[in-house]
Amino acid sequence: MVKDLASVVIVSCNRKDYLEQCLNSVQAQVYSPLEIILVNNCSDDNAVNWLKQNHPDIEIIANKENMLFCVAHNQGIRVARGEYILCLNDDVILEKNFVQELVKNAGKDNSIGMVSGKILRFDKKTIDSTGLFLSRSRRPYERGFNQIDKRQYEKTEYIFGVSGAVGFYRRDMLEDIKIGDDYFDSDYGIFYDDLDLCWRANRFGWKGYYAPGAIAYHLRGGTVKENNPRISFLKRYNFAYLPLNLQAHLMKNRYMTIIKNDSLRALILNISPVAWYEIKLWSYALFFKPRLIWETIKNAQYFLKALGKRKSIQERKTLV
Repeated sequence: MVKDLASVVIVSCNRKDYLEQCLNSVQAQVYSPLEIILVNNCSDDNAVNWLKQNHPDIEIIANKENMLFCVAHNQGIRVARGEYILCLNDDVILEKNFVQELVKNAGKDNSIGMVSGKILRFDKKTIDSTGLFLSRSRRPYERGFNQIDKRQYEKTEYIFGVSGAVGFYRRDMLEDIKIGDDYFDSDYGIFYDDLDLCWRANRFGWKGYYAPGAIAYHLRGGTVKENNPRISFLKRYNFAYLPLNLQAHLMKNRYMTIIKNDSLRALILNISPVAWYEIKLWSYALFFKPRLIWETIKNAQYFLKALGKRKSIQERKTLV
């Protein structure tokens, strides 16, 4: 590990249009030293050759197939040399002082293992995230999500965790909380992975922190949304825009996250919001995507694996 070095790990797949903007913003950072690692998830748009020609200083990991979010980011983190790791989606653009602000705030407390900036949408006025929290329904909750930024979140403060789209982590924390060789749980693929990591980090005694002076812009869903729901009321739910395989990942990962991290007492205390969300989720599957029920049943093997990981977490946890 190289002290003070910030390693930026970007995962991309077939979105060279997003990637170019993302890379330009990373290379424009005022913070130094900085290294960039690009994990290319089976792009068929000549992205690797383009990267080698236009960004020769970037380390490239080229996957022959789409390994999804977790495996790809784990690949990047393993080769990263930095004291700090910034995991980025390719549909993110950073302000020039973004990394500098995050590093500065991480230094306020040795127990701070992750820092969130103020993440806005591309319109630069709608909030995407000012920190990740655990909702009572056991879903990831992005504070300020879809609100207009009126400087209502301008206070530096401790938070639960950070969005995986723009996740800034202390390397020591990632090494401390990993299970086996995984930082992000490879069984997840995509979705709930950031909540799982942050929940685990909290249980091991690490803290999240919010630094509003670090500003980035996120398209939100630019790399995964494919469907356009035909029924109007479904358009309000991001879940309905996902293809079936990603919906199956989301449902599988929800239950894995609860199995691995939750306590029976906390689950009982929050049973009403949990039950209401389950009713909505399974009603959608029953009436609009029956195949999703079968896909979730097929994923039952992962719930058994999650139980084994829960045992490992329980043995090492420092906080309830």
